[in-house]
Amino acid sequence: MESIANFLYALDDILWGTGMTVILIGTGIILTLRFRFRYQFRFLFNIKNTYGRMFEKKASGHGTISGFKAACTALANTIGTGNISGVATAIVSGGPGALFWMWFSAFFGMSTKACEIIIGQRYREHYKNSMDEYVCDRSFALKNAFGWKKGAVVLALFCFILGPWTCCVQTEAVVGSVKEAFGLSGLVTVIIIGVTCLLTIWGGLRSISAVMSKAVPIMSMLYILMGLGVIILHFKEIPSVIELIIVSAFSPTAAVGGFAGATVKDAIQYGVARGIYSNDAGTGYGMIAHASAITDHPVRQSIWGFGEVFLDTMIICSITAFTIILTGSYYTSEATSSTLTTIAFTSVYGEIGGKLTAIAVAVLAWTTIIGMYYTCEKSVNYAFGDSSTNKKMMSFYKIYYLIPCVIFYNVQADILWALTDILSAVYVAITLFIIAAKHKEIFRIFDDFYKRFLPAQERGENPPVVSFDCRKAEVKE
Repeated sequence: MESIANFLYALDDILWGTGMTVILIGTGIILTLRFRFRYQFRFLFNIKNTYGRMFEKKASGHGTISGFKAACTALANTIGTGNISGVATAIVSGGPGALFWMWFSAFFGMSTKACEIIIGQRYREHYKNSMDEYVCDRSFALKNAFGWKKGAVVLALFCFILGPWTCCVQTEAVVGSVKEAFGLSGLVTVIIIGVTCLLTIWGGLRSISAVMSKAVPIMSMLYILMGLGVIILHFKEIPSVIELIIVSAFSPTAAVGGFAGATVKDAIQYGVARGIYSNDAGTGYGMIAHASAITDHPVRQSIWGFGEVFLDTMIICSITAFTIILTGSYYTSEATSSTLTTIAFTSVYGEIGGKLTAIAVAVLAWTTIIGMYYTCEKSVNYAFGDSSTNKKMMSFYKIYYLIPCVIFYNVQADILWALTDILSAVYVAITLFIIAAKHKEIFRIFDDFYKRFLPAQERGENPPVVSFDCRKAEVKE
């Protein structure tokens, strides 16, 4: 096990070294400049077209579920233990400066994620026979954008076989946090997670999106309120914490207490890697979740790229990081992962704080496991096509998907995060390739929205919706 761990750590360092960081952030910067910062600075417009449309009963366009439900399915992937245990491990390994690099990569990652959503809408297919859903993922994009059918099958096999292993970090975080707060055994915890997740995913996309549209907003708001309470109680210390975060981002952080210290390279590597795992900007998950959305134009749906990253990283990850830093937990305790976050909240709110944090970790991890199932399922859908075999295989896959989560929950957190980082790096490399290769089509659709479609609507006209189905080319009402 030690040899395997050392190999994973070494591979993790290579894949998330300087090259990956430069390419990932550089891509986000180039896209942001080309989009003229529309996803970052048109704040009111973006809020209106995302959270402002949450309760819209009927949307124009073609798809399976509402844009909001699609976003909640995507948020189930992003808002989870990455915001709690991922941030904790980033600070333990990279120091307080890791948060700055989370912010930095998230700011430009809004544009990268918007591109994923446009790709998902552009290269999706309508599976009428086996599912009656609009579907897309990296494999669908490789086939429909490039005609690479064999390569797409290989990628689909890779994703649906290895994808479930990225959820081990979720159950590890839940087990650690629940044990810290309630003393509940890991076996009981994973059995509860396994049974409830299976019951939810068995109903397919509509069941998943219905649960996510309720659980994600409620749990996110409760966690935010808890974190704001900590920040208010330590209000006077905030300026010094912000200074520490910025200074640590550009200079080594000295060892103190149980904290071993961190270099600038550590801060960048862990900040970017954990930030990407948390908000999914560049991983390709955005194209999967949003392909099913009903919208009048792909670019309108892509604005959720801003909404998801902003809520995930700028708000929830920041709240976790400030709680850990303000309470000094990262250097007074040797704990890692979600246990560290639980200790931080316990130090402020007492025993009830630890219990509430454990509940938050459990619910958010639960929603992430369910949301991740949907993304892995798309690879199964691609591999078996719109056929009766696809429908049968999904039943078997639901069981297989949960096996790693339930069995390997007690593996060391660092090992699980290294494996997750490695798989994420593969996803990022493929997604960035697709974005770079199809950038002209992305920009064409983007310009069509802002130069033709939106101005026509603002003039009171009723332009036909822009919707795609690669089995039928472009579809318009």
